[in-house]
Parts: sequence; C-alpha cells; structure tokens
Amino acid sequence: MKLNADVLLSVLIALFVVRGLRKFLDLPVRLPSLNRLLGWLWIPGLLLFIGSRAIGWESDQLDEVYMLFVLAVLAVPLFLLRDYRPARTLLIGLVPYVLFSAVELLLADTQLVKNYDEVSDTSKGFSFIWMFTSIFIARSQKRHLEKERLEREEEEKARLLMATQKAELERLVAERTAILTQQAEELREALTELKTTQNQLIQAEKMASLGELTAGIAHEIQNPLNFVTNFSDVSAELITELEEEQQNPNRDPELEAELLGDLKQNLLKINHHGQRAASIVRGMLEHSRASTGERQSTNLNTLADEYLRLAYHGLRAKDKTFNATLTTHFDPSLGPIEVVSQDVGRVLLNLFTNAFYAVQKRKELGQPGYAPTVTVTTKQLPDGDVEVRVHDNGTGIPQAVVDKIFQPFFTTKPTGEGTGLGLSLSYDIITKGHGGTLLVETQEGQGTEFIITLPA
Repeated sequence: MKLNADVLLSVLIALFVVRGLRKFLDLPVRLPSLNRLLGWLWIPGLLLFIGSRAIGWESDQLDEVYMLFVLAVLAVPLFLLRDYRPARTLLIGLVPYVLFSAVELLLADTQLVKNYDEVSDTSKGFSFIWMFTSIFIARSQKRHLEKERLEREEEEKARLLMATQKAELERLVAERTAILTQQAEELREALTELKTTQNQLIQAEKMASLGELTAGIAHEIQNPLNFVTNFSDVSAELITELEEEQQNPNRDPELEAELLGDLKQNLLKINHHGQRAASIVRGMLEHSRASTGERQSTNLNTLADEYLRLAYHGLRAKDKTFNATLTTHFDPSLGPIEVVSQDVGRVLLNLFTNAFYAVQKRKELGQPGYAPTVTVTTKQLPDGDVEVRVHDNGTGIPQAVVDKIFQPFFTTKPTGEGTGLGLSLSYDIITKGHGGTLLVETQEGQGTEFIITLPA
C-alpha cells in the first residue's frame, strides 16, 4: 500500500513540476500544443496506480519509473526551446540525472550495480545536485533575461515615443513651414501690391486709395445732391399750385407773388447746392489730375505774391464786405529754386484760401479791435533749404484734430463749406513730390501757421 501511495505522491509532484515548468517557460505562448498535452501527464501515473492495484503488483521502483517518464517527457519542451537560455540550462541539468536514473533502473538487479553501490549513490546524488543547481542558474538567467526584456521594452517604448514625438514635431514643423511659406507668399504679394500702388500714387494722381476716394465722394456730394432733389420737388409743387391759381377765375395776385417768391428762393438754393456739388467735383479733379512733374526754375517770392493776391481777390469777388491786411516778408536773397511751379502754386493757393477763411470766421464773431491779417514769409535757411510760412490770426485749429488735418476728406469747416482734399493734396505735393516738409503750428482762438520747407 505504501508503494501505491508513493505513486500517487509522484503524480502530485509531477503535476506541480509541470505547472512550474509551464509558467517558467511560458509554454502556453511558446508551445501551446505541447502545453495542452502536458496537461494530461498525470494520466499515465493514475493508470500505473490503478493497474498495480488491480494485479496486486507492488514494487519500490514504480514511483521512480513514473518520475523518470515525467522527466523524460519534460525534456522534450526543453529540447524544443533549447535556443532559450534558461531552457537550455535546465536541459543540460536534467539530461545527466535522467540518463543516470535510467541506467540505474535498467541495471538495478545486476551484480555491477551491487558492486558499485556506493559509487552509484554518490554519482546519483551529484547528478541530482547538478540538476537543482541548473534550476537555480536557469532562474537567475530568466530574471536576467526578463530584466533585459523589460529594458528592451522600455527602450522600445522610448524609441516609439521619440519616433512619435519626432513625427509630431515634423508634422508641426511642416505645418508651420507651410504657414510661414503662405505668409511669406502673402507678404510678397502684399509687397508687390504696395509697390504697384506706390508707383501709381505719383504726384497729382489720386492721393488716397480708391475706397477712401469713393467713400469721400459719396459722403461729400450726397448732401448738396439731396438739397437739389428736395428743392426741385418742392419747386415742382409750387409750379403746380401756381398753375392752379392762374386757372382760378378769382385769382389772388398776392398768393401768386408769394408762390413766385418761394419758387425763386428754391431756384437760388438749387443753384447754390449745384455750385457746391460742382466745387466738390472740381476739387476731386484737382486731387486726381495728372501732372507732368516737370520742374522749372521758379522765383518763390513772385509765386507766393501772385497766389496771395489771387486768393484775396477771389474771396473779395464772393464777399465784397471782406477785407484783410496782407503782410509779406520776402527774403530778397532768395534765388530761384527748381520746383513744379503749378503744384507749389496750388499748395500756396490752398493755404492762403484757408487763412482768409479763418480770419473771416473770426471777424464774424465781432471781437472788438480785431483786424484780419494774413502774413507770408520766405527765408533762405542756413543749410540751403527754403522756408515758406503762412500765418493767420484767425480762429485756429482745435488741438484734438491737428493730427488729422492732412488726411483726405477731413476738414474743420462746417458741412458744405469744405471737401477736405486741399490740405491732403498739399501735403503730398510738398512731401512726396518735392521731398520737403509741411508742418502746422496752431493755437485755438489765436491763429495758425503752416510751415513749408523745400530742399534747394
């Protein structure tokens, strides 16, 4: 009975060894088919136990036979996985023990084993120790390989992460490069358009963009056109009433005279606002008129005096009551300079007209002792440049809008009295057309002075 129990113990030990080997060698992954067969390794032991009980066969070698069978079977997966270092180490440790046990089992009853029993026991013990030593070595090798595997996995993860980051960086760089390329292309296009616009904005051409010009025209010309339309409609109604009154048997002369008076007033207003629209158109034509840009030797003193008188008499032609003192301080040492006289004359005319307008408005305030005065000064500067100053003691310009006075369509005059193009055109003629400067100094309620500097 003890021997049969030893067989059952051997079966349990075999199951434990098979389970450990499966886990140690990772057989479900490496050798799945053989792993399933090893699950039935307990059956031969069970059959040996049942058979020995059935025939009453008892031997102290039954458990050794079964264990030798189990070890021989286990050598198969170890041989198949011999390229795996821990499996090869186990195989090297197992084979001597299995071979020695098999030889001992086959020669158990022979005289040779009996004569060398002590040597046999020593050799078997040495092979057993060698097998267990191999097991510990294999475990150490597996831990080392597992450590290497984990390190390789970490390195692979790091490599994959670096590759992913590199790909992401390359993608971001590609996107950024595409954006920068697009922006560079847009900047090149914008620069090309800007150069084209610069080339087109020569002096006496349009000094503002087409959008500003169109918006300014629409805004400035809309009011007088609305007045013309409205007064025309009212005049048509007055004519209808007059015709009805004339057909009335009991005509009322006073009513007819009143209707005619209203009609005359409307026609005067239509004429006034029509003139206003025409002046805006003329201003636009002057603003966009092409100039030859041909410079001529010009006496700036004579040019300033001529346009000063022209501006003064032009204003007097509109308002006979207007009077102003004209003061000139012309530098007699000022020689002729090369300028486009037509354009510079246009600038001076605009500045003089604005000066007379300012002093006239201040005079209308009725300040006691006020005398309208416009002063023009020319001077040769030490560096050779020429300076022209146009000073008036008029209403001055509010400080809040000084920075805007050279912008197209900006004007300090009330609606209907200025187009806002004169100073814009003047500034472009002096700065862009002649390479000079046009500055303004003003004090609200005291007067304004425009300073022109032209290179000699």
